[in-house]
Amino acid sequence: MTRSARRTRRTTRSLQVAGVGAAALLALSACSSSDDASSDSSSTPKSSASSSPKLTGTVTVFAAASLKESFTSLGKEFEQAHPGTKVTFNFGGSDTLAASITGGAPADVFAAASPKTMAIVTDKKDAAATPATFVRNQLEIATLPGNPDKVSSLKDLTKSDLKVVLCDKTVPCGAAAQKALDASHLKLTPVSYEQDVKSALTKVELKEADAAVVYKTDVKAAGDKVEGVEFPESADAINDYPIALLKDAPNAEAAKAFIALVQSPEGQKVLTAAGFLKPTA
Repeated sequence: MTRSARRTRRTTRSLQVAGVGAAALLALSACSSSDDASSDSSSTPKSSASSSPKLTGTVTVFAAASLKESFTSLGKEFEQAHPGTKVTFNFGGSDTLAASITGGAPADVFAAASPKTMAIVTDKKDAAATPATFVRNQLEIATLPGNPDKVSSLKDLTKSDLKVVLCDKTVPCGAAAQKALDASHLKLTPVSYEQDVKSALTKVELKEADAAVVYKTDVKAAGDKVEGVEFPESADAINDYPIALLKDAPNAEAAKAFIALVQSPEGQKVLTAAGFLKPTA
């Protein structure tokens, strides 16, 4: 074989090898593209399947009067986080709210100021799940600004010339006040019994009373309209606040999300800033 023929043969073989390599690279590239496409197509439905449904509509919350400021703030946060939703509140005495719920009033969530008032609802099987304690609250004496009557103790409220207001004994703040008075062996005849804690506080704000036994959170919310006086007996009359989804909630999914916000670190931050105590472990 001549030198020219051998050179031609080697060139032909090199081209054949190069062609086989190129074909292999093309095949590998095609497989890789196919795998990537398969991976992308399989991940897309998983992502959409795991996404939570969009919350819409109104969430109706029945809540103890002492929760007014903090829950109103949380309601606004909820609406911002879930466009298309609206949170409406019915604030009042827990016993009155509980009676409304058992009487058929449409509501999604009930937040009470005591386990006893929550029991009015759970005993009638009107709660969808076991209530959970989300905060606690402690009593404080609210006096006129500057405390002109020099009130420094629970005993001082028994002075005959002092006009004192209490919450009704059926209301959690009234029951807690009575518990503190009983523990101190004190008897107090108020000028009036109010149906919720805000009404009791308003009597002092309007100077229709010299003092009222309310919650620390209410004194804090009132700012310079009143002055707070702590008393040691309040430590024995701290109220747990339970919250529950209601059985016939018209908007159960959004209601669950609102309860989750209340129990979340963000919700607890708002509540503790308002003066509430964290629930015991």
